[in-house]
Amino acid sequence: MADVKITNMLKFYTLCLLATGPKHGYDLMKELEEKLGRKISSSNVYPFLNILRKNKLIKFDKVGKRDKKTYYLTTEGKNFTKGMFNKFGDLIDVAIEPRISTCPCGCRIYSGGYTGKIKGKMVKFCCSHCAKTYKSK
Repeated sequence: MADVKITNMLKFYTLCLLATGPKHGYDLMKELEEKLGRKISSSNVYPFLNILRKNKLIKFDKVGKRDKKTYYLTTEGKNFTKGMFNKFGDLIDVAIEPRISTCPCGCRIYSGGYTGKIKGKMVKFCCSHCAKTYKSK
């Protein structure tokens, strides 16, 4: 796999944005500012894009009158990004799993849901319909 280290949210978000489709460098910077809630310098973005390009994870096309570069993920870049998303997903699972309860119907409930009393014990359901169905059994 590529020798690219994703060591901060700026790099991670850059990959996320490129995964949504081709982007100009300026567009990337503006979207990163919006997502991260802070000013993003070109010195933060373009060196990372260069690393991605050197590792064959992205390519660019020059388009328009001013030959603006449009960056996009290569097949290898899409695979790398998918791997990063899986790793990030695993971290999210570890953080969220303790907060998830399971309805007797099998649905997994992260937030909300319906709580009902069954045989003196409070039970969490995904919805009031499941609670009624379960109570009638």
